[in-house]
Amino acid sequence: MSELPIEPLSRRDRMRVDTVREIKETARKVLVEQGVDGLALRAVARAMGMTAPALYRYFDSREDLVEHVVADLYDELSDHLEQVRDAAEPATPGVQLMSTARAFRAWATTHHAEFGLLFGSAGEGVIPAADLHGPGDHPPQVASRRFGGVFAELISRVYLEQGFPVPDEEELEPALRAQLTEWCAKLPVALPLGVMHVFLSCWIRLYGMVCMEVFGHLRFALEDAAPMFESELQALGRILGIADEYRPPAA
Repeated sequence: MSELPIEPLSRRDRMRVDTVREIKETARKVLVEQGVDGLALRAVARAMGMTAPALYRYFDSREDLVEHVVADLYDELSDHLEQVRDAAEPATPGVQLMSTARAFRAWATTHHAEFGLLFGSAGEGVIPAADLHGPGDHPPQVASRRFGGVFAELISRVYLEQGFPVPDEEELEPALRAQLTEWCAKLPVALPLGVMHVFLSCWIRLYGMVCMEVFGHLRFALEDAAPMFESELQALGRILGIADEYRPPAA
């Protein structure tokens, strides 16, 4: 059956799409320059030469605008990670995982304000964590799950294609086992709880390292956190049985 032709947007609709895009781009600039606290509709309107009430024609509230900015940022980050993953050579899940982990750190350390909105406590003041990472279908929730899926898919492939040591379910503390069971029930692919325990442990280690660097919590010991990140990456490789796929970063 042939697909129905897509009708072109009217001039008015095209102008609205362009205006929405400009508003979100301006909001991001305000975020970078003034931080989350300065990301107000009035500040965005002033930067665009508009009145604050005029913005309500496009976004219902400050929270609505921020949610769309967050969704765009997650998609931008996911696009970048997927491009790095697909360009990795050789295209094994281990090499792709390590390349993607480096790309995540590189994006985070060069986009401090954006990272803070997505992953920092300041962002939770605008979008509660339960709303951002919940099971709903709002733009930031969908985009957040896409980001998480990049790493989850790669670690799943490592396990399914090569395997790595995982604890038996009986070895896990009952309270932890119950929470992991609830989490796994929401995932599209069923994997042993031990695999998800290893995945969560690895993510905490990788994400925690990046967060501490971005928010300046490693400066007490490290002027340059890159060598420590590489050390952690090698350690994760040993945990996942892919240590021999570690490659030093390109100069």
